[in-house]
Amino acid sequence: MSDLPRKAVTRTAKLAALPLGFAGRATWGLGKRIVGESAEIVGQQLQQRTAEQLFKVLGELKGGAMKFGQALSVFESALPEEVAGPYRAALTKLQEAAPPMPTRTVHAVLAQRLGEDWSGLFLEFEDKPAAAASIGQVHRAVWHDGREVAVKVQYPGAGEALLSDLNQLSRFARLLGPLVPGMDIKPLITELKDRVSEELDYGLEAQAQRTHAEEFAGDPDIVVPDVVHECEQVLITEWIDGIPMSEVIADGTPEQRDRAGQLLAHFLFSGPARTGLLHADPHPGNFRLLPGGPEGEDDWRLGVLDFGTVDRLPGGLPEPIGEALRMTLDGEAEAVYEMLCAEGFVKESIELDPDAVLDYLLPIIEPSRVDEFTFTRGWMRSQAARIADPRSPAYQLAKQLNLPPAYLLIHRVTLSTIGVLCQLGATVRLREELEEWLVGFAPADGAEDEVEEAVEA
Repeated sequence: MSDLPRKAVTRTAKLAALPLGFAGRATWGLGKRIVGESAEIVGQQLQQRTAEQLFKVLGELKGGAMKFGQALSVFESALPEEVAGPYRAALTKLQEAAPPMPTRTVHAVLAQRLGEDWSGLFLEFEDKPAAAASIGQVHRAVWHDGREVAVKVQYPGAGEALLSDLNQLSRFARLLGPLVPGMDIKPLITELKDRVSEELDYGLEAQAQRTHAEEFAGDPDIVVPDVVHECEQVLITEWIDGIPMSEVIADGTPEQRDRAGQLLAHFLFSGPARTGLLHADPHPGNFRLLPGGPEGEDDWRLGVLDFGTVDRLPGGLPEPIGEALRMTLDGEAEAVYEMLCAEGFVKESIELDPDAVLDYLLPIIEPSRVDEFTFTRGWMRSQAARIADPRSPAYQLAKQLNLPPAYLLIHRVTLSTIGVLCQLGATVRLREELEEWLVGFAPADGAEDEVEEAVEA
């Protein structure tokens, strides 16, 4: 019944061909140089061919391979421009779609999960998928009560495919590492593996989406479609139209880019505070710009999709994050270092210079220093280069820091969101969102007045 290439040997062979393909294209490039073509032209052709093969294989395999590709795609802005250019089109395509599964397979899953008369539940059902993702694809339909709905159907064999791909990709982690300077690929793959069972459980996803839909119902800025029906392998939610974030990244106006960036930052920090959940899959395919914001039809709201991966944070984002960020901005090196040690970012066996740690952190948190900050690919690349260069103090210090398990997903989501903001090139009032939603960041009640009085005195 499954149309995923599920057999481990088949999927492994496709993934194993990637490093061989990289080597083959390098040889091809050398040959072109020998016959006289310029290094620049050959380099561009080489990157183009590498991008095409890598993301063609990841997209075809769906499962964990595509999931990894989507997670990787938000870090495209960290790549040097001469490398990022040829990759960008392939990455954007991967964020939005994958080759669809055949109609007969979709109908078979629906019949198995909704009953043989499943078509009677819908007034209309479009066999052509509206979108495809790593473990399922979405069909547009009209529910029997007249509501437009999105019907997400899980690929048969998705669980096996996810684990098989991620196990195989972890073996190639060192080879894939250079795609994103300054990022360790292996922990990313490990974390994706840890989330497999949660990702496959549409019951858990429905619960997380309902929680968000209830909390953001009537919100002027954020739209979360409600759940209509869910069962094993099938999730039906309200349909929302809008401009995909990937289109805003590619062709959006400056106003759309800034508004999308502001709303994305707003959702990142307000979501955990309001729902106790962190939406943990912030790639552009999961966001839409919808008309009808607070300023009317010419304004925009952010539509949020896919709650298959969430981090449960009952008290919102951990208070030490806000406190450490505020103390870093205030230059309190010793206090910051003590907190990092207490939270497990510095292991007991390691001793670091607090001032060096502060110097390492300050450039990263630059966007929170000012009232508004313009996120750019250039800024992201400079940060990645600083941390990836073995000759830099930042590289040496980063190697000695530890990322505690409780912060792993928060770190990845924050980094991914910053990656999208840089792809947008958005100017964002980040500090405003931090002060409102990040516990521990704003001065305690009365502290701000005391500071002002001290300055006046």
